[in-house]
Amino acid sequence: MKAVISSGFRTILFGLGAGFAVLCGLSGIAHGEPIAAKKLFGKVKIPSPLKARAIGKYNRGCLAGGKMLPVDGPAWQAMRLSRNRNWGHPSLVDLVEKLAVDAKAKDGWPGLLVGDLAQPRGGPMLTGHASHQVGLDADIWLKPMPDRTLSREEREKISAITMLGQDKLSIHPDRWTPRHVALIRRAASYPEVARIFVHPVIKKALCKAAGKDRKWLRRIRPWWGHHYHFHVRLKCPPRSRGCVNQPAPPPGDGCGKQLKAWFKLLTRPKPKKPTKPVKKRKPRPPVTLAHLPKACRQVLGKENIPSARRDTVPLPVRKPG
Repeated sequence: MKAVISSGFRTILFGLGAGFAVLCGLSGIAHGEPIAAKKLFGKVKIPSPLKARAIGKYNRGCLAGGKMLPVDGPAWQAMRLSRNRNWGHPSLVDLVEKLAVDAKAKDGWPGLLVGDLAQPRGGPMLTGHASHQVGLDADIWLKPMPDRTLSREEREKISAITMLGQDKLSIHPDRWTPRHVALIRRAASYPEVARIFVHPVIKKALCKAAGKDRKWLRRIRPWWGHHYHFHVRLKCPPRSRGCVNQPAPPPGDGCGKQLKAWFKLLTRPKPKKPTKPVKKRKPRPPVTLAHLPKACRQVLGKENIPSARRDTVPLPVRKPG
């Protein structure tokens, strides 16, 4: 009798252990080693065959039914094609195309050089951005498009140019033009735009050039970097269940205390080098599939998720008798 109970108990334990292993595998854990979600999403080359939907937060989500921004258009060229990041929610791709055409026709901008949007299925990226995960973020270079079609090699090697002066605290007088102001103003004018991120120095230049119409400045938000491109972020589109909007920017044009606070950060003294050795911080554990919305498993697809058989301890084989 004891032998029968003991055998049954072991079977239950094996079953529980195998079930836990399967759950770990679906969460991106293989043999106890967490698999970073960026590795799973970064290797997928095509979008999911699902209805278009932005899922989750801008920095913790994925994209269903992504649409590709054409490499070339009447008023834009996509850059860094090797990254395969010219994908987005259809509303983002449509807006980038509209901005390119409108800015050329109405503001005299030669055309857009478009940087990163998102990966085919969104999600965390292997390098670079923390956001750009739900297909609602786009980087637009501040360098005008040339009057010729760039080769694929040129699109990898050509660099964007900074709009900062030599002191890093003022705008570059020879590079920054009224057309830059008109371009960013137009981008901020579209109702579906939630925010546009620029360097604090560029925000200050826009505040100075805005004139009486200052409503659009509320959407222009200072942020680190962003001195060679501006970052357009859209609101969650209709019918994107599970998409999480960022809280609206504070009221006002953001040209007063908020901007002064940024310049205090820019001009603060650099920290002194420590005299004693500093212990290295342990690296943060990677973001895995378990950290993303559940719907992202369907977006990624079973064929792109390491299977339970490969990633977990095999089920024990019961001996007859």
